[in-house]
Amino acid sequence: MRLLLIAGLLCTMAAPPALARAIPDPNQKHAPGNEAPQKAIAQAGYSTPVNYQLQCAGCHLGDGTGSKANDTPKMKGFVGNFLKVDGGREFLVRVPGMSQSALNDAQLADLLNWLMRKDGMAGNSVPDDYKPYTEAEVASIRKVSLLNLPETRAGLIRAMREQGIEIDDGMDNAY
Repeated sequence: MRLLLIAGLLCTMAAPPALARAIPDPNQKHAPGNEAPQKAIAQAGYSTPVNYQLQCAGCHLGDGTGSKANDTPKMKGFVGNFLKVDGGREFLVRVPGMSQSALNDAQLADLLNWLMRKDGMAGNSVPDDYKPYTEAEVASIRKVSLLNLPETRAGLIRAMREQGIEIDDGMDNAY
């Protein structure tokens, strides 16, 4: 038995090293076309629709339909309803995907305003008296963490129902 164990160890030590290295090769060159150092998203100067694709579409999908299977609500034609209830405006900034995104405050304000366009994601759910988000407003709101997303969202959905707003966000809203 001892001989078998020693033979196994010797075979392991004699085997060629693994193909993948644990430590990157410092002499490895960049892939062609990727020689320049990458910029942070907040400094890259991407358009607002590109920022949506990079920061939001992974969960809410490219057209804002969300995914009930992934517990991600639909924004398309619905997200503007949050602006109709107390605390909803702040909620949209504090949602972790927004407040913790790689976007700076001006880009986040632009993204929220882009989402709230009547010809865009929010559609007719946007209130007629909508006031665009500003960089300063986003900076102020973003500093306050959202401690309980499900409970906060449930309260806002209840407030929408009390106002007679139809809840069409693709989720099971039993509250």
